[in-house]
Amino acid sequence: MKWKLALFAVAIAATANAQLLKEKDKQLHFISGSFASSVGYSYVWKKTKDKKKALLAGIGTAILAGTVKELIDSSEKNNYFDVRDLTATTLGGITVSVTINLFNNDKSNKKLRQRRLGLFMVKNNNRRKSN
Repeated sequence: MKWKLALFAVAIAATANAQLLKEKDKQLHFISGSFASSVGYSYVWKKTKDKKKALLAGIGTAILAGTVKELIDSSEKNNYFDVRDLTATTLGGITVSVTINLFNNDKSNKKLRQRRLGLFMVKNNNRRKSN
């Protein structure tokens, strides 16, 4: 599953316009999407402990934030809904959500904690036996 997500992220990055993030405005949209995604991912992860739901929530939060921002922009005089801004916001959200999802591995962390605790407990048991 991890390699599929990584492949998806690479495919998105490869098909994205390389010039997109050269503009300062697009960089700010990318950062905003990253922030919105991390908030959405963290919130759903804390509530459900489901990585798939958290991933979708993170990306969805970034898309929602970008869409709302562009709708507000389009309501202003001499401004319009910029799909490239929305793309930059979404790419920021995808980047952060996929990264968090890849490194958020509770199974291995739990096993590692149990292993460390088990080693610690063995040492304590040996001390008790020697006294």
